[in-house]
Amino acid sequence: MRGVQGEGALSGVGGPSADALKLTTYFGERQRTAGRFTADALLDLYGRHEIETSILIRGVEGFGIKQRLRTDVSLTLSEDLPLTAVAVDARARIEAVLDPTARLLGSGLLTLERARLLTGGISAAALPDQLPEGPNDETKLTVYLGRQERVYRMPAFMAVCDLLHRRGIAGATALLGVDGTAHGVRERAAFFSRNAGTPMMVIAVGAGARIARVLPELGGLLRHPLLTLEQVRICKRDGELLCAPSELPGTDEHGMPLWHKLMVYTSEAALVGRQPIHRAIVRRLRAAGVSGATTQRGVWGFHGDHAPHGDRLLQAGRHVPALTVVIDAPKRIAAAFAIIDELTREQGLVTSETVPAMRAADDGRTAVWS
Repeated sequence: MRGVQGEGALSGVGGPSADALKLTTYFGERQRTAGRFTADALLDLYGRHEIETSILIRGVEGFGIKQRLRTDVSLTLSEDLPLTAVAVDARARIEAVLDPTARLLGSGLLTLERARLLTGGISAAALPDQLPEGPNDETKLTVYLGRQERVYRMPAFMAVCDLLHRRGIAGATALLGVDGTAHGVRERAAFFSRNAGTPMMVIAVGAGARIARVLPELGGLLRHPLLTLEQVRICKRDGELLCAPSELPGTDEHGMPLWHKLMVYTSEAALVGRQPIHRAIVRRLRAAGVSGATTQRGVWGFHGDHAPHGDRLLQAGRHVPALTVVIDAPKRIAAAFAIIDELTREQGLVTSETVPAMRAADDGRTAVWS
């Protein structure tokens, strides 16, 4: 990653590895800044700064702090679907785009989290047996790919999911991007194009030891591997309650607010009553006054013992995965988790993470680590 190693790098990784920052923004598709769409302005910014990896994903349903529901169910509201933009790079590069991102965002949600970024070759010999974890903690692996990238004549995202499934990883979801950067180069989807480089990402959750062992295989499988690692807590798996989200103080040691992020991995075919679980979660959370939730529809994936599945034509379908992200303050996350717990009695994977820095809609302030 441009020679950046950073302290706390994953010991023994053959390719460049560094502690990085992950900047995530949540906003509406029709949102505009200075006469242009915010999404275009945001990805132009990341392209100019040659951000190592970024991806813009269109959601299917969600709401923000203003409680406005955006959904693809209604043709009218589908013109303003929720968007999520993720940018990952070394701390200095992310900090360089942090304030400009906040100014472009205007209203919406911005979060800043730590991640470990791996690029290039990954050596098997010196990798640790496992990644650092505590009770009920596991590792979240995100693999960034090109839409038309292939491995042994099959789509790379399918090959990655198949490998992770064979190695006993708990679950993985492939999400299709519409814009972004890969290794610092802007890759944007176009109507009359193969969009070979337009980014995708596969988000996987599994035990640190299993993730560590599969990293060299992923490095050998992919032509230009670009991966991130984060620590998460598994709260539920296949309906079984393992633990509640950890209790957090209102602020960290620097007096900065702490926030919770819940991620719920389900399927479009998983129903509660007569509607998909992910839609029930979003609507129940909105009615309860939670600060925000966004659902993204995957194109391929698996969880538990279920074989990888999805839509081979990259079109929305009933059997594709769904990923719902919920962010709120610690004092409200218990109520949000109680709703999610009720709606995932029989299936689904639920994880919890700490968000150390966040800027809410119209707040006008952005928290940055010192």
